[in-house]
Amino acid sequence: AQDAGEYTCDSGDQQTTASLQVKVLPVLFNKELKNVETEEGGTAVLRCEISKPDAPVEWRKGGVVIQPSDKYQLKLKGSVAELIIRGVEPDDC
Repeated sequence: AQDAGEYTCDSGDQQTTASLQVKVLPVLFNKELKNVETEEGGTAVLRCEISKPDAPVEWRKGGVVIQPSDKYQLKLKGSVAELIIRGVEPDDC
């Protein structure tokens, strides 16, 4: 999308200009989340794969956005997004 705009080719005596428009494709899930089961006190890892490497993702539990903390670690490496939940307790279900 940053490449959109007016481009000009200038030969010194003449010039020509064209506009470039970029259709931004939506981010799709190549691999969706799968259910995870872990023991109380353990660590759970939720993982999905998106179609655009390093596209911003947002993790939510219910409607509440999860913020990084000692309990929650959010990773995005290339096209793989991970949510790591430490010290899992029944309220995390």
